[in-house]
Formats: sequence, structure tokens, C-alpha cells
Amino acid sequence: MALERSLTQLESARRREPLRSAELLGARILIVDDQPANIRLLERMLQHRGFTDLSSTTDATRLLHLYDELDPDLILLDLHMPGMDGFQALAELRARAAPDSYLPVLVLTADITEEAKQRALSLGAKDFLSKPFDLTEALLRIENLLETRRLHVALRDQNQLLETRVRERTRDLEEARFEIVERLALATEYRDDDTHQHTQRVGLTSGLIARALGLAQDEAD
Repeated sequence: MALERSLTQLESARRREPLRSAELLGARILIVDDQPANIRLLERMLQHRGFTDLSSTTDATRLLHLYDELDPDLILLDLHMPGMDGFQALAELRARAAPDSYLPVLVLTADITEEAKQRALSLGAKDFLSKPFDLTEALLRIENLLETRRLHVALRDQNQLLETRVRERTRDLEEARFEIVERLALATEYRDDDTHQHTQRVGLTSGLIARALGLAQDEAD
């Protein structure tokens, strides 16, 4: 009954809020908790909110396999589990994640000690909720983390696009520079047939000597 009342309150609150974007509601969320009842609660809460791509496991030792397979946008993680606890999981995730990645992990646990909170946050958890938690607060924290990830991914993609454009522009300028040099050499050689391709031969020979002396390729060029 308490769950039903909470879901009803969530529905009322959702009607008063702006519609969530399809991108947000399509985020890949992975739930890791050794208690099936907790997973069912979180799944119902998220499905009721409109999230569609949910995965879960009660076996924490499968976390890394699921991480590689699903590439989740958010992980909801319990701390105290058999096989591999949440602290171990956080350490493994941090070691596996790419340096420029941003994977939000929201820790949900009944352990309310400051030591547990500080340890989880120091290992890479992005937020922390104590059980039993308020459903509305949990959803707001989840959506805030997903929005932060969306912005991070957008910024990373934009930076990669800019870097690609800079490389392409640099290559175009380099090719134009070589073309100018070649045209100047040709213009010089046209004045005397006896020196045909002489300038190019000198340039190629100089480049080979430079490489033989140990200069870098860009210096030799």
C-alpha cells in the first residue's frame, strides 16, 4: 500500500512537471542489488516515470560483464552484497572506464555511516541515497545525474568534432604549403631544361639524409 501511495504521488507530481525528453527516458539504467524486492521497487518506480531501458542483476559479480555489454548511462548500486560488494564494484568500474568518460553511479544503501558515504564517493560514486529513500527524491537525483551525463557526452562529442576539423584543416594547409613549394620549384626548372627536377631531387635527398641523421619525420619534411 505504501508503494502504491508513493506511485500515486509521483503520478500527480509528474502531471505538474514538463514532459521528459525521449532521450532522457531512453537512457540505459543498470540496477545492481542482491535483494529482488529492491530491484522490483526501483524498476516499478522508473517504469512509472517513463524510463524504458532497464536492466538489473542480483549477482554483483556480473556487473562488469553487464557494463561491457550494455554501456549503461547510469548505475544504481547497493553497497553490501555477497560475492563483490559495492566498494569493489566502484573500484573495478573506475579502473575500466575510459579517462574521458562520465559514468554516474548512484549508491543506494542502508549503511548511513559517514565512513561508508565518504569511501563510496572517493571511489567514484556521484551521489548517495540512504534506504529507505523517498521515491520523488530518488527520481530527481537520477534525472539530474542523467542530465549531467547527457551534457558531458554532448561536450565530449563536440570536442572530438572540433579536433577532427582542426586536424583536417591542418592537413589541408600542409598540403597547400607543399603544393606552393613544388610549383615554385617547377617554375625555376622551366627556365633551364638542364636542371629538370633538380630541385625535387635535392629536396628528396635532403629528406633522406635528415631521416638518416635521426630527425623526426615532420622536421625531415
